[in-house]
Amino acid sequence: MESRLTWDEIKSKYPDQWVGLTDVEWDGEAPNVQSAIVKYTDKSGYEIWKKQLAGEKIFLSSTISDDICPLGAIGMFGL
Repeated sequence: MESRLTWDEIKSKYPDQWVGLTDVEWDGEAPNVQSAIVKYTDKSGYEIWKKQLAGEKIFLSSTISDDICPLGAIGMFGL
């Protein structure tokens, strides 16, 4: 069984990656992940995004620093 990790643990264990999260616990009412179970990791996020489009209930987030990916999805997909 996957173990629950805090957001800081996720960033440390999966640096500069996109992560597909399940069983997310939110930090109060803010849209910040407090803890979750990491189900998928991907360098581009594309494979996780396709799983979302197929209906899988996962939350896609990134541990990529702003210095590496300043444009977010626009930079990733070249839109």
